[in-house]
Amino acid sequence: MSEVRIAAEPRTEFGKGASRRARRAGKVPAVLYGHGTEPRHLNLPGHELMLALKTPNVLIRLDGLDKDNLALPKSVQRDAIKGFLEHIDLLVVSKGEKVEVEIPVHLTGEVKAPGVLNQELVTVAVEAEATHIPEGVDFDIEGLEVGETKTAADIKLPAGTTLVSDPETILLTVSAPRVEEEPETSAEATQAAEGEGTEEAAE
Repeated sequence: MSEVRIAAEPRTEFGKGASRRARRAGKVPAVLYGHGTEPRHLNLPGHELMLALKTPNVLIRLDGLDKDNLALPKSVQRDAIKGFLEHIDLLVVSKGEKVEVEIPVHLTGEVKAPGVLNQELVTVAVEAEATHIPEGVDFDIEGLEVGETKTAADIKLPAGTTLVSDPETILLTVSAPRVEEEPETSAEATQAAEGEGTEEAAE
């Protein structure tokens, strides 16, 4: 499990104006909560935070705080157009603590021709120890044939990780390729038109 150290500073100004000033200074407003403590308002360096969030469920060690400084991202808000970070909620975690997270499902291998793969589930909800969250899980599709269906229950999770998602949720299906009707050739279309014209004349 990846752990990244990021410097945190207490946030003393609040409101939209304060948040805009923080972002102009390259910082991201954040709230740290959990373990029955009062929420703490922080500013985090935007560039370092953006790099850290490239890893799913990254553990963030917040430097500059007196206690409870290991956290897990729970809610990330981004600008809808430009994509930059606007705000983040962080959950305090500790070693041995169980947390629920979403992890990506990576498919490996190839289905058997002429099957067409349809992946319905790209992430799965699991419960794992906060300091041992898997970055993702691989699922082998090698040789699967047309008509086969796999569910979340078929995913083999690492030791210490349990499934939270409904086990009957469809993970993937393998379907037959769609057969498109071929358009009539110009010769066939001409013959059909001539035949209709002959019938009309006879009438």
